[in-house]
Amino acid sequence: MSGAAVVGSGPNGLAAAVVLARAGVPVDLYEAKDTIGGGTRTEELIEPGSWHDVCSAVHPMALASPFFREFGLAERIEWFVPEISYAHPLDGGQAGLAYRDLARTVASLGVDGAAYRRLMAPLVRNTEAVLDLALNQVWRVPSGIAGPLALGLGTLWQGGPWWNTGFRGATAPALITGVAAHPVGPMPSLASSAAGLVLGHLAHTVGWPIPRGGSASIAKAMLDDFLAHGGRLHTGRRIDDLAELSDASAVLLDTTPKALLQIAGDRLPDRYADALRRFRYNNAACKVDFILSEPVPWQNPEIAATGTAHVAGTRAEMARAEAEVARGVHPAKPYVLLSQPSQFDAGRAPSGRQVLWTYCHVPAGSTTDMTEAVVRQIERFAPGFRDTIVQSKATTAQQLSEYNANYIGGDFGAGTTDLRQLLARPVFGGTPWKTPVRGLYLGSASTTPGPGVHGMGGMHAAHLALSEVFGLQPPSLAP
Repeated sequence: MSGAAVVGSGPNGLAAAVVLARAGVPVDLYEAKDTIGGGTRTEELIEPGSWHDVCSAVHPMALASPFFREFGLAERIEWFVPEISYAHPLDGGQAGLAYRDLARTVASLGVDGAAYRRLMAPLVRNTEAVLDLALNQVWRVPSGIAGPLALGLGTLWQGGPWWNTGFRGATAPALITGVAAHPVGPMPSLASSAAGLVLGHLAHTVGWPIPRGGSASIAKAMLDDFLAHGGRLHTGRRIDDLAELSDASAVLLDTTPKALLQIAGDRLPDRYADALRRFRYNNAACKVDFILSEPVPWQNPEIAATGTAHVAGTRAEMARAEAEVARGVHPAKPYVLLSQPSQFDAGRAPSGRQVLWTYCHVPAGSTTDMTEAVVRQIERFAPGFRDTIVQSKATTAQQLSEYNANYIGGDFGAGTTDLRQLLARPVFGGTPWKTPVRGLYLGSASTTPGPGVHGMGGMHAAHLALSEVFGLQPPSLAP
């Protein structure tokens, strides 16, 4: 049997490689860097013995996505699943707390508990249908009406200027918006609302887990399976032209449309190439990693019990910060996403130390070090935080783009996630992973269903290649 080549070893590239190798196809996996993983790498970024996730850190989709569930990722590595999935500190020691238990979350939100339940309970009850809609091509008949209806109504409620309707306090709206702000972009919007509800409802189902040893554990589990089924890995090997892969019957790219244009060259029809050139990339992130002498001294001590916090103030403050980024401004009070993994995984830092992972949103291509702005935001809700800092390291948006070719301008989502590019990612159609060139597929965060550590873009591309090129059915992925 002729073989396949997969370019890029992020979660989607690894997923594609695993599926093909499991089906018995000879597969060569090419990675330009010396280590695999893409957005799932863990390194000693600052000093030996302190392990920081280079990109992704917390992984609700790793326990929820159909690919990882069939792959059995929950059993292959060890997870820490906090009882509080995420927190949202507010001034005066107040905080919104998203417990795994929806009823407990509702009770904690007081006067707005009922409104929060109306938003989240239908999603939680119909989580399988919600995920089926969110993680597959939207141009298809959904597997049931209740889940899509709940997601659609919730998206409309939280996606427009009427988003405060039904709420009387500040805590529940901030808790909801902190999740919706994960994708960079103006708020409120339908796209951010939909993404926030998909991620947010998982807080009350699978939770927001942290893998022991860091995100690299996910990549290692996938690589081990790939190699065990005959796959061949080539690190430090950049692919610039399809001619380098002429022996492969199928080529699957875990890249952006920009890289697809470069690698395929004039093999792509003009109309398709023009559509790829119109694909838009997003604003970016500045990442700041810390080594601390002790845990973050949160004014509200319950925040220490969660792996994730959205440190950004009120809903109005988040909307203002995102609007500033959209205008090309670096916010004085940025939206900060924070993870404190060593609170659960002691192996991440030497005894007596803590590692802290943060990023904030900035304009694309930014070279600004946002450390001081991030520290001020955390200090606002954790007085004395500055005194716990032993060392820190900033990675600007420009440096993120140099680290990972898929992060154009520092866009860690590999493409804007507005409504248009949720429907056309990267192009309109029922099989967006398929290119007009026979045997050439795009399976990355730039394709449906978009960014996140879920493996679904790679899985969909691999299923197409198996059917169209090799005449094979999708294999079992069970351990």
